[in-house]
Amino acid sequence: MNQPLVQRHWLAQAAPKVAPVVATSTVLILGRIWNANGAEHSTGNAALMVALTAGTAAAGAFAAAGRSGGDGVIAGTAFATSGSLALAGVAGYADGWSLPVLLWAVATAVAYGIAARHWRTDRRDTIAYQRGTAVRGAEHAHTERVEALRAGAQIESARAGAAYAEQLATALITRAALPGFNPHALANAGLPELPAAVEGEH
Repeated sequence: MNQPLVQRHWLAQAAPKVAPVVATSTVLILGRIWNANGAEHSTGNAALMVALTAGTAAAGAFAAAGRSGGDGVIAGTAFATSGSLALAGVAGYADGWSLPVLLWAVATAVAYGIAARHWRTDRRDTIAYQRGTAVRGAEHAHTERVEALRAGAQIESARAGAAYAEQLATALITRAALPGFNPHALANAGLPELPAAVEGEH
């Protein structure tokens, strides 16, 4: 019932923790690069970013309000895309760093809030799985112990029976070898008759 222990690399453990800030920082950097290349004065690109942001937000809202409670994965992806486009648009068209950095901080906080919820869910699922595995392991171990005790009792019973049969045979042989022992006299006296094999040995 022993299960192999898998030690995850520290990079694999840290990657989910830094993913939100890496994502928002990447969007901010790309937006500022876009700003440096003339995005601040492009009205058409600004209108395109607004349309894309509104479209993905609307798609997320429709996905969240769909049948059977909606699809959380699609809705979350759509809202995350909408937020990324909004942050990129502001970073690309804002004059200076104050507003882009403020939105970056807000977006990072929101991303960590959403991620923390998923982390808690994953942690609860992992703990529930580990507890279930431990309970099943304990049940199997109990069953194995019971079966082992039962088998041991049967073996001891068989050994006791064999020892009793051996002692009985030894006692009959010893009695038959005593001087003056007469099995016919015992039979005539109304005592149980000895087995034929014992009578033949006498």
